[in-house]
Amino acid sequence: MEEVGVRNPGRGIETTGLSGLSSVRWNLTEAELVETAIRRGEGKLTAHGAFVATTGQHTGRSPKDKFVLADENTDPRIWWDNNKRLEKDAYERLSADFREHAKGRDLFVQDLIGGADPHNGIKVRVVTEYAWHSLFIRNLLIRPAREELESFEPELTIIDLPSFKADPARHGCRSETVIACDFTGNTILIGGTSYAGEMKKSVFTVLNYRLPESGVMPMHCSANVGPQGDVAVFFGLSGTGKTTLSADPQRTLIGDDEHGWGEDGVFNFEGGCYAKTIRLSAEAEPEIFATTRRFGTVLENVVLDASRVPDFDDGSLTENTRAAYPLHFIPNASETGRAGHPKNIVMLTADAFGVLPPIAKLTPAEAMYHFLSGYTAKVAGTEKGVTEPEATFSTCFGAPFMPRHPSEYGNLLKDLIADHGVDCWLVSTGWTGGAYGTGNRMPIKVTRGLLAKVLDGSLKDVEFRTDPNFGFQVPVAVEGIDSAILDPRSTWADGAAYDAQARRLVEMFQANFEKFEAHVDGDVLKAAPQLAIAAE
Repeated sequence: MEEVGVRNPGRGIETTGLSGLSSVRWNLTEAELVETAIRRGEGKLTAHGAFVATTGQHTGRSPKDKFVLADENTDPRIWWDNNKRLEKDAYERLSADFREHAKGRDLFVQDLIGGADPHNGIKVRVVTEYAWHSLFIRNLLIRPAREELESFEPELTIIDLPSFKADPARHGCRSETVIACDFTGNTILIGGTSYAGEMKKSVFTVLNYRLPESGVMPMHCSANVGPQGDVAVFFGLSGTGKTTLSADPQRTLIGDDEHGWGEDGVFNFEGGCYAKTIRLSAEAEPEIFATTRRFGTVLENVVLDASRVPDFDDGSLTENTRAAYPLHFIPNASETGRAGHPKNIVMLTADAFGVLPPIAKLTPAEAMYHFLSGYTAKVAGTEKGVTEPEATFSTCFGAPFMPRHPSEYGNLLKDLIADHGVDCWLVSTGWTGGAYGTGNRMPIKVTRGLLAKVLDGSLKDVEFRTDPNFGFQVPVAVEGIDSAILDPRSTWADGAAYDAQARRLVEMFQANFEKFEAHVDGDVLKAAPQLAIAAE
């Protein structure tokens, strides 16, 4: 077996259970990986030097194909209503077949870190079949210093073999695609999909399982910090604006997707960003757009024109086009990935019904209610089979990545909010003037303008009204913002149609929350919407 690159000789590939390989390329740099990927026909360079790859039929995550090994350690700890069981004998067959499939192949290894807090991070070894996958995960996780690689001791191993096809009858899974999580053995197996995002979300899932036992809150959020040290956290599912809204030239970016919140403050899980690029423009998002013209950036499923210039308006392959780049490609990114405790928490939702106001102030109880509800709209292409936005409730704004019961995360968050006096806000980046198909997407200038008032503290001082449907506080007038857009009912041509839509959404919230009622305090239950219009 040929081996190239820097590695810990005492923790070779055999410690992952792999053997009989043709070659292993350890911790190759960006230039080496790009050269290798192009030579192997895995993708091509754009006119500006970024690497572009396509992922075939899987242009988003495959949550229905994700399984957790059920054993004596995980059985009492996993939220099985949300996670799919994989029995031990099926996993053992899958693991053996995975390792047999790897024999004779040329594989790539990156030794990386998930978590910028040295007390709560995890050392991750990622083994990939594709060179561009190795580049992707090198961009997305934290890269140790070169001299540290010779003593690197992995705590988690991810093996990603897109050419492996699972057998549902033999392996206890659903299809030829499988993401199998062994939390006890600290191993993730990914097969049958070329979508690179499965790797980064696997690290997130493991940290979501491990950190709550240490009193650390794992969060599906972006985060930034202002010149005065004021930290803002932005919760939200893919497509709600986490990456876009946290990339503020006036503030330092901590990270765009995954963070922990512990006793010392907020810390990034990642060393890079995974930004949606559909309809990306230099005018609206200059910092992110600039990264797509950098050597080392990975573009996923982005269509190129005849001159190899990316056409970010072309969603013919998927609406879920992406750019993966290291955090330092953003000019004002944090060098440490760490900051203090949040001053503001913003919960982002893309309300497909056009009912929610563009911003509302939440009490701590309301914040926990909306955190556990996790209402938004799945955006086209984010998951396989989703072709247009549809309403969904994804608890903790990240249900597919939450191994434990949501109440564990919700109670952690509630305690941290109380301990640090954090202001909480619900922001809709969804539709206004009607539901999806009739109304229009909330103007990003409105969202940015309102958030600026949140971050400078001035929004707390305006006049508020009580929303008749949800009970939270909504600004009546904000300087620089059209007051009409603050009242969603007034933006609809038909007020009665708005009322009917509001009743429908309130009923959806209430039905969804029934499963949490036994796990929360009375003040959280009182924060639920009460069908106020219907009672009038």
